[in-house]
Amino acid sequence: MIINGILLKASLELFGEIMCGIVGCILKEKKAAPVLLECVRRLEYRGYDSVGIATSSSGINIKKDSGKIDEVQERLQLDDLPGKMGIAHVRWATHGLPTRENSHPHTDCYNKLALVHNGIIENYQELKDQLQEEGHHFSSDTDTEVIAHLVEKQMSKGMDLEDALRLVIHQIKGSYALAVIHVDYPNIIIGARKESPLILGVGDGDYFLASDVPAILEETNRIIYLDDEDLFVMKNDGIIVKDSQGRVKENEIDVISWSPEMAQKGGYDHFMIKEIHEQPEVVRNTLSELHEIKKTVENFSDFKRVCFVACGTSFHASMVGKYLFEELVGIPVDLALASEFEFSAGALTDDTLVIFITQSGETADTMKALEMAKEKAETLAIVNVMGSRATREADYVIYTRAGPEIGVAATKTYVSQLTCIYLLAACMVGDEKLLDELKKVPDYMKTALEKEELIKEISPHYKDVTDFFFIGRGFSYPTAMEGALKLKEITYIHGEGFAAGELKHGPLALISDDVPVVAVVPPGKSHDRTMGNVKEVKARGARVICLGSQNDVNLRSEAHYMIEFEDQISEVLSPLIYVVPLQLLAYYISVERDINPDQPKNLAKCVTVV
Repeated sequence: MIINGILLKASLELFGEIMCGIVGCILKEKKAAPVLLECVRRLEYRGYDSVGIATSSSGINIKKDSGKIDEVQERLQLDDLPGKMGIAHVRWATHGLPTRENSHPHTDCYNKLALVHNGIIENYQELKDQLQEEGHHFSSDTDTEVIAHLVEKQMSKGMDLEDALRLVIHQIKGSYALAVIHVDYPNIIIGARKESPLILGVGDGDYFLASDVPAILEETNRIIYLDDEDLFVMKNDGIIVKDSQGRVKENEIDVISWSPEMAQKGGYDHFMIKEIHEQPEVVRNTLSELHEIKKTVENFSDFKRVCFVACGTSFHASMVGKYLFEELVGIPVDLALASEFEFSAGALTDDTLVIFITQSGETADTMKALEMAKEKAETLAIVNVMGSRATREADYVIYTRAGPEIGVAATKTYVSQLTCIYLLAACMVGDEKLLDELKKVPDYMKTALEKEELIKEISPHYKDVTDFFFIGRGFSYPTAMEGALKLKEITYIHGEGFAAGELKHGPLALISDDVPVVAVVPPGKSHDRTMGNVKEVKARGARVICLGSQNDVNLRSEAHYMIEFEDQISEVLSPLIYVVPLQLLAYYISVERDINPDQPKNLAKCVTVV
C-alpha cells in the first residue's frame, strides 16, 4: 500500500502522542551511532530536553546528557560510539527533571541492558517502591527506569530477554513505545508498543525502529506499522512481530511516498493541523495526571479564594476555570492578565491560591507576576515544560501532557490546560461523576474532528470578510473568546468574542448584512437565552454559524451552517470539545488566504520580555 497525503489519515492514530522520540537500528556495514544521531535529529520536534545513544559492541556503550542535540553532540561526540547496533532517544520530560541522570537510555543495576521509552507508566511509583525493597538501586527519577529493573528481575530468574519483556509489559500500566538491548544478546533489539507510536523500517539488509516516519525516511521508506501490545524481535537477518500472547504475526510492509518535510508533519501540510488532530491523545495523556493532582490537592491549605493568572489562550482557559471553580468548588475566583497583575497583587492574602497557567513556564510577565504572588499567597503552576522556571518557583506544580507544540497558535496546549483545570476542580470536591465524564472527552474530540470536511467547505465563503464575531454565554463565552483569538492570530481578520448577553450593550451595532457570527450554543441552562441572541443577529442580516447539539432542531433552523455535536456533551464539559471546530475554522480560512498558520506575523511562541 502506498501512503500519501490523501490516504494518510487512517494511519495517523499511530502518531497521537508527542512526548519523546526513540530510534534504533541494526546495520549490515555502517556504524550505528552516526546513523542514530541523524535519526534523532529528525525527531527533535518531539522533544529537546536531553538526548542519548546506546550501542552494543563488546558490552553496552552509552553517551547521554541534558540539552539540545547539537549541544550534547559538541560536548560528548555521540556519534563516536562503536558497534553496528544501537538505540537512541530525544526527550520531552514527563517524569523527572531534564538532567543527565534522567536522560535515556536507562540501565539495570549491572548495566547489562539499556532501554529507551516513550510514554507514561502510571503505576511506576508502586513498582519502584517494591523493587527498591528488593534491593534494586535507581539512578534517576524517571518512570522509565522501572522497566529496566523489572526486565532485570525476570531475567535473574532464568527468563530470556523476550519472555522477560513480555511479562513486564503485562505488569506496567500506561502507554509505552520501548526498545531494549542487552549485553547477552549482542545482535538483537527487542521492543513493544501500547498507545504510543512505534514503527519498524526495513532496508537493504538494515533494520530500524522509530517513533515516527521522519526519523528513518532517509534510510528506508518501507515501513511496518505495529498494533497496540505488539512485541517485536529485530535481528541482523530480519524482524519478527508477535502479539501479546506471543503468536507470530504477518505484517504488511507499507511504502511511504512522503517527502522528508511532509513526513515530519505526519503527512499534514502544517504543524497546526497536525497538532489539532493530536488533541484527543493529548487529553488522554493529561488525564493520566489524576493521581498526581489528587496528591497535590491533599496538601492544599484551606483556601478561601482562587486567582487565575495567565496570558492569551491560557487566559481563556482561566476563564473556564473561574466558572468551574465558582460553580463546582463554591469559592470566589478572580482573573488577572499576567501583564496587569501588579495592579491586583495588593489584594492577595495567605488564604488565596494563585494559579498560573503557562505553556512554556518562562513567559516574562507571568514569571514577574509569580514572583509578586509568592510574597503574599500560595502559588500553583500549570505548565507544559518540566524544569522550566515556573516549576521551580511555584509552591505546587501540575504538568500538562501536550508535548512540544510547534505551531505558534496554541491548540493542544489549550485543551491540556483545560483538562488540568477540570481535574483540579473535580479533585478539590471529590466529584467522581465529572471525572468519569472527562474520560469520554477524547472520543468526543475525535467525533468533533470529523467535522473537518464541513469546515473545509465553509471556509472559502469567509476568506474575504473583514470582521468576524463569536458569541456564547457561561462556559461558552471563553470558547467564543478563544475562537476569535485563533482567527485573528492566523488569518489577520478582525475577530471579537463577546458574552452573548452583552450584544445590546454595543456589539449589536456592528452587525449588518452578511457579517459572520459564530454562536456557541450547547444544551444547558444558557441555551434558550443564547438562542434569543442568535435570532437577534440573524434578524440584522448576520450569516450565522451555529455550534450545538445534533438534536437541536430550533438552532439548526436559525443557522446558515450548523456544526453538530453529541447531545450528551454537557454545557460544563463543552469548552473541551466545542473549541475544536473553531480551531479548524481558523486554520482553513488561513489556508484559503494563503497564510502560513504555523508562523503568523509579529507573534512568537513564548514572550520572554515584558
